[in-house]
Amino acid sequence: MKIILIIFLTFLAIEPSYSQVYRWVDEKDVVHFTDDFMNIPEKYRPKMDKVGVPEGKAETKPEGEPVTKKKEDNYKDQLGRGEEYWKNRVEEWNKKLRMSQEKIENLRIKYNELTERINDSKSTAERSHLRKERDQTKQEMDQQRNQAEEAKLMLEKKIPEEAEVYKARPEWIKQ
Repeated sequence: MKIILIIFLTFLAIEPSYSQVYRWVDEKDVVHFTDDFMNIPEKYRPKMDKVGVPEGKAETKPEGEPVTKKKEDNYKDQLGRGEEYWKNRVEEWNKKLRMSQEKIENLRIKYNELTERINDSKSTAERSHLRKERDQTKQEMDQQRNQAEEAKLMLEKKIPEEAEVYKARPEWIKQ
């Protein structure tokens, strides 16, 4: 009898929690569900549906209750991350982008100098060596361009999408 009473009281104490659930259908008409937006393949994101908090369960403030500054300052996203997390994340990717752009510029200068040295060289062996060095510089430049593109993608698309999913304030990710 005590066990039944404990189980009954446990169910009374448990309050249902709700989270955002996403639904999408793949090319084979298979329906998928997830609670993490990042698990949805990118090609299905435009066609996904939000399923989630039942009507009447969304948090609302009582009418006439003033919005206090303290509540705004303590706002966190759905994972409990605040403004500092998001600003640091954006700054980290901005720093990566700036560093890649600087490296690209330095490598471009080196590439042009090597090209001039190849053109001025009279020795076939020296030209061959300089061409190899120039080719390596070109590969490094391409790698840096890829890193810069990745940083731009993160800043322009992925971080804003993630911030929207986790209900972070848009001003937190302004560059």
